[in-house]
Amino acid sequence: MKRLLSLDWKSVGAVSFLLISGLITIYSFSLGIEQNETNLFHKQLIFLGIGLALFLFFSLYDYRTWRSYSNFLYFTSILLLFAVLFLGSNIRGTSGWFELGFFNLQPVELVKIFVIIFLASYFARVGYMKIGLKEFFISFLIISLPVFLTLKQPDLGSASVLLVIWLSMSFLAGVDKKYLLILILMATLTLFLGWGVFLKDYQKERIQTFLNPERDPLGSGYNVIQSMIAIGSGGITGKGVGNGSQSQLNFLPERHTDFVFASINEGFGMIGSFLTIGFFWILFYRLLHIAKQARDRFGQLLVGGVLAMFSYQVIINIGMNIGIVPVTGISLPFLSYGGSFLIATMISFGICQNVWSKRRRMVIQK
Repeated sequence: MKRLLSLDWKSVGAVSFLLISGLITIYSFSLGIEQNETNLFHKQLIFLGIGLALFLFFSLYDYRTWRSYSNFLYFTSILLLFAVLFLGSNIRGTSGWFELGFFNLQPVELVKIFVIIFLASYFARVGYMKIGLKEFFISFLIISLPVFLTLKQPDLGSASVLLVIWLSMSFLAGVDKKYLLILILMATLTLFLGWGVFLKDYQKERIQTFLNPERDPLGSGYNVIQSMIAIGSGGITGKGVGNGSQSQLNFLPERHTDFVFASINEGFGMIGSFLTIGFFWILFYRLLHIAKQARDRFGQLLVGGVLAMFSYQVIINIGMNIGIVPVTGISLPFLSYGGSFLIATMISFGICQNVWSKRRRMVIQK
């Protein structure tokens, strides 16, 4: 009990609100006229139960132990990503899941955690302010293989999350900013020059639809248009649980995953959306505080990587819902339906809680 009391209850409270909001939203779909999705809600409850159990385990398990397993976890990541390409099930054009009966395991969600642990171990071993061009290049090689294998599925959204994790942790580790700037400029130039080489047709379509959703309102632009209609129809206070026309009548695609934020806005209005964003802000603020109070450099980088992952996913998902970024299939942490995503999110949060419980109120060891 004493160890549980040492958790950061401000961030736990914020996450609890988000989890409950997600459950209420998913439950509201079972109230629709067209179809009964109670099974969806029951599955999410089971996923949450597993996630809470793992959260407790990782919040009590000494995070420093993971450093000794970092190499093993990285090579396990590569093995999983290789295996899913050949043995995985194809869902909506992506070979990124293992069928396990009750639910489909998406290994890239675990890979994100493993990569954070490995990069935290690598940068902590190199040392603060000793990240030169050589070390930066090695870290680039480290992340390149999992990103490449994720793109082969293809899963552009998860690949972008892995890249953001690496860039953010490189920044926190003390990489010279000019290296990061040069890399971003090169990536931007490659994107423009490689439009016809690197991007698949559906990815080009998403970008074109983002620039002009009305160009194909019944095809590639349908999701974004319906999402913005749902958000607009919610008004200030929303239509209430189970009363949203876009989500309940199934006009809004992926209402429980990619576009769950639009469902929340339709049901609870701007008030619900602002509350959701506000609790995410509290979570991010507390994770930043936990990173600053970490006992060692490894712990600091661990929490920094998780914070980068969470914040990027939130920004991109909400941006997708309101039509300011292209649709990339990135879910909303703690709110979107999905076993692998929710469980991996709870594990990541649990690791951060253990870093907080082991904190030392002194200057970070260099």
